Amino acid sequence: MIDVRRLQVLAEVARHGSFNRAAAELRLTPSAVSQQISALERAVGAAVVERSTRGVELTEAGRLLVATAEAVTAELARTEKELDRLAHAPTDRMTVATFTSGGQRLLPAALRRLAADRPGVEFTVLERDPEDSLPQVRSGEADLALVYHFDGPPPVRPGDRSGLIWTPLMEDPMFVVLPAGHRFAERDTLRIADLAGERWVHGCLEMGDMLDRYTALAGYEPDVACRGTDYVFAQSLVRAGVGISMIPQVALVADQGGLVAVPLTPPGPCRHVGVVTARRRRPDPLTDALLRSLRDTVAALPVSAP
Repeated sequence: MIDVRRLQVLAEVARHGSFNRAAAELRLTPSAVSQQISALERAVGAAVVERSTRGVELTEAGRLLVATAEAVTAELARTEKELDRLAHAPTDRMTVATFTSGGQRLLPAALRRLAADRPGVEFTVLERDPEDSLPQVRSGEADLALVYHFDGPPPVRPGDRSGLIWTPLMEDPMFVVLPAGHRFAERDTLRIADLAGERWVHGCLEMGDMLDRYTALAGYEPDVACRGTDYVFAQSLVRAGVGISMIPQVALVADQGGLVAVPLTPPGPCRHVGVVTARRRRPDPLTDALLRSLRDTVAALPVSAP
């Protein structure tokens, strides 16, 4: 039988890429970590790590065991929550991770809907980028993550070993945000090709990378005034006349004074918003209820849901 503690030691070695750093995190000696890994390898009958000058790397067997370790850890965390619920007053608790604009425009309405049906639920909300929130769902630290991705496949694919499930919520169309009085302010739609010669303000690093690709296809290089990481900040700079910006609809500010938002027509990027949950052996009624509430919230928006 595989020892769960040894799986956890392997997961730390994988996370840190080093026996010494894993030992420091686990408050063990490097020798004790090495002994745990050797015992795990004897139990499974295969090497789980390879040592090199670059550090420690997982073998294929090691990667499979780390995925198992993450699933076991998440299941134990959920079981601890359930045991705590049984031992104390019946209070529902839920931890949700969300990206910023989703937390501003989608999550509050969904939480209000859920709270109306289930009074007394205690919510903890973590503001996280998708690459940080997925590991939290995998480990059980978060019950659900509201995430997004741009072009390409979703962050979780059917049948992978992540232990996670991706549920699409909506396509979040892109708008070109202009200062009021801009020469394109009266246009019904805009193309990337129309915007050669404009100065750009980015509200997301990924957006900047994608704009580079699409403007290259249109035959020009964008003139970037600001490479920011906040859509609200980007729109405030547009309002000040610094440049124009490309913003997902969900991230458009409520106060459009001094701004004009014109839909971007294809070909161009689109943001896809979805929910990531953990694969579970038992149903989680509260998580399922929040997912339904998010779907109802999206259905009430002036955008189409898949």
